Amino acid sequence: MVRVKSPQNLGAAVIFIGLALIGLIFGRDLAFGSTAKMGPGFFPTILSLLILGIGLLNVVMALTISGEPIERPHWRPLTFICVAMMVFGFAVDYIGLAFSSALLTFLAAGARSDTRWGETVFLAIFLAVFSVLLFVYGLGQSMPAWWGA
Repeated sequence: MVRVKSPQNLGAAVIFIGLALIGLIFGRDLAFGSTAKMGPGFFPTILSLLILGIGLLNVVMALTISGEPIERPHWRPLTFICVAMMVFGFAVDYIGLAFSSALLTFLAAGARSDTRWGETVFLAIFLAVFSVLLFVYGLGQSMPAWWGA
């Protein structure tokens, strides 16, 4: 009988192998090409195979190395971070990158119970300005920088 010594590694293995299989399944219809002339399926397939290798390595580690048990989920950070990312994705087209970045920062800060709001305000302003300068003006991404722009 196989004995799992590290449940955390086994959990990570399941996630990695699942992601790799999803990538391989969705990328199977894309032309692979060759290393000299890469097709649209080359990168997703290679990346999925690398992720699969990491997953298999985690399986070996789970069976050979002693580790910690899987902790119960911390729902507050998971909820705030997921909501922050979804709100950012929906809001960026309507209120612009600057305000969406600031909103993302404030929502993500709620993931911690001991958030220092003064630092959060500074970080939100910095990230908003930096994001606009980098993505809109520096890289020329086609997204609104400001509300109504």
